[in-house]
Amino acid sequence: MNPVVGLDVAKGDSQVQTFLDKSEPFGKSFSMKHTREELHRFTGFLNEIEVITGQMPMVILESTGHYHSPVIQYLEEYEVLYILLNPIISYQAKRSSAYQLCVLYYK
Repeated sequence: MNPVVGLDVAKGDSQVQTFLDKSEPFGKSFSMKHTREELHRFTGFLNEIEVITGQMPMVILESTGHYHSPVIQYLEEYEVLYILLNPIISYQAKRSSAYQLCVLYYK
């Protein structure tokens, strides 16, 4: 399996979508606030995906000016691998939702 978690980052919160593998979405999309408590729950969620798939998921998100900064700082603090996507790339692919960021990861 090749799990990925897409984050559609906005001011103060992110929409989260997970794929366990290509064309295999996992659960429903959910919202996460950019607070330390919710980011801590998010890393717990990543650990659950690791237990299910045997591999820590890659996190993919679009650069959104400064809105993505608290998320990136938290991911780096906990040594979570991530891909910070140039918004031009996601715009050219006409993909910006968390779901579509996951789809873009597998291309």
